[in-house]
Amino acid sequence: MGEPTPARNSQDWWRTAVIYQVYVRSFADADGDGTGDLAGVRAKLPYLADLGVDALWFNPWYLSPMKDGGYDVADYRTIDPAFGTLADAEKLIAEARESGIHTIVDIVPNHVSDQHPWFRAARAGGPERDLFHFRPGRGPHGELPPNDWQSQFGGPAWTRLDDGDWYLHLFAPEQPDLNWAHPAVRQEHEDVLRFWFERGVAGVRIDSAALLAKAPDLPDFVEGRDPHPYVDRDELHDIYRSWRAIADEYGGVFVGEVWLPDSERFARYLRPDELHTAFNFAFLSCPWHPDRLRTAIDETLAEHAPVGAPATWVLCNHDVTRTVTRYGRADTGFDFATKAFGTPTDLALGTRRARAAALLSLALPGSVYVYQGEELALPEAEIPLDRIQDPMHFRSHGLDPGRDGCRVPLPWVADAPYAGFGAFAEPWLPQPAGWSAYAADLQAADPDSMLSLYREAIRIRPMFGDGPLTWLPAPEGVLAFRRAEGGPICVVNLAETPADLPAHSALLLSSGPLDPQGRLPRDTAAWLRS
Repeated sequence: MGEPTPARNSQDWWRTAVIYQVYVRSFADADGDGTGDLAGVRAKLPYLADLGVDALWFNPWYLSPMKDGGYDVADYRTIDPAFGTLADAEKLIAEARESGIHTIVDIVPNHVSDQHPWFRAARAGGPERDLFHFRPGRGPHGELPPNDWQSQFGGPAWTRLDDGDWYLHLFAPEQPDLNWAHPAVRQEHEDVLRFWFERGVAGVRIDSAALLAKAPDLPDFVEGRDPHPYVDRDELHDIYRSWRAIADEYGGVFVGEVWLPDSERFARYLRPDELHTAFNFAFLSCPWHPDRLRTAIDETLAEHAPVGAPATWVLCNHDVTRTVTRYGRADTGFDFATKAFGTPTDLALGTRRARAAALLSLALPGSVYVYQGEELALPEAEIPLDRIQDPMHFRSHGLDPGRDGCRVPLPWVADAPYAGFGAFAEPWLPQPAGWSAYAADLQAADPDSMLSLYREAIRIRPMFGDGPLTWLPAPEGVLAFRRAEGGPICVVNLAETPADLPAHSALLLSSGPLDPQGRLPRDTAAWLRS
């Protein structure tokens, strides 16, 4: 099958990396208090090295009241005590690097926690108000919000203080937006970047990267008005150019969370003096449909090509419905607006498709993100109503199930308490009945498990090389491509019936068994040696 190319530590490792997303709170609990921690991650580094990943992306691990899963940051230079200490983070970064694994941290520049020292001083009426967006209200007595902007979590994007002023929060009220027109805000974030690069991180993921800049007069939102009052404003690019200069000093890389429908506007963030990469949400939200997938792949590669940036591929993350569940539903795409309790799901079908999608994504040009538990085929969990913590659920008045269902603590050991997540206390989110059946120890011993599939696929993935994608002739409903002349071929059958494989010399890997005639069954993928 060939051996992978040892490129983990090369300067451009990020262009072809497999990056594993760690949601620390739900990864592994070393001290047994029910919450995952950095010591738990350190203990699992051998598992991550065996999986073969090149980097770990950590969701925010900073001091936080956890009103939005850590995306409400109170202090960027302090690790939340639930996760450990700064020394623990430094040990983890160093030990991961010794295993050939890079570390990517998460920065949340649009907003901070309402417990951040700046906002606490602002609430008290200090000059720090200039670091946020405070405005008087509208109406005869200032009783109406300053404008009509809506929160990403539902409801108005404004909250009124006792003194009568309102402050802007595009997310939860506990997440006041920063004023990026103020030089102190820019300086603080540049200092934070240096702080973490000095501690050995290799990259930074930028949360809500297209939302930082706001129109100075904060006008009402008008559909179709250009420019948008707070999305994708031109002022952003100067911010990211200054950040890029800092990253270049340290050899660091950026990945932006950029949700934009306009491919030309999206590509601007990936110019050589701005961000290195950005998440590919078109592929993540794409339905399991051959034409839609091919279009998403083609458009992604086309929008990256002019700026020479590598594409990123991701099937799931901490915000979206887990892949095996999504692909097992009638609507296999993803849209926050369509999430609902009790959606019928065929997990066997979803798992079969998720296995095929894993081989598809890992064969595409660029880097791949794997959300923790995807390699274990974990389904979305329905959290009991009295245990839900996600503000999206509460801001929707209970209609949206929220995002906790993809954040349930991982199962590590089938016959251990709480499936081996932690030894003593019940996990912070309840594990569903039967969760231990997905345990990593069971899957490691099963050559047909999802974990074994991911390990083998990541091991042989370098055989595809770094060439462009070339589509090959294939029957209707079948996707087939190769990346280099004479290189391996990836075939994915999304048709109703089994498909004949193209000419090949060997079957390298398949997401499921071939049929008795050697054909590729429906919802199955294969990697072939030419």
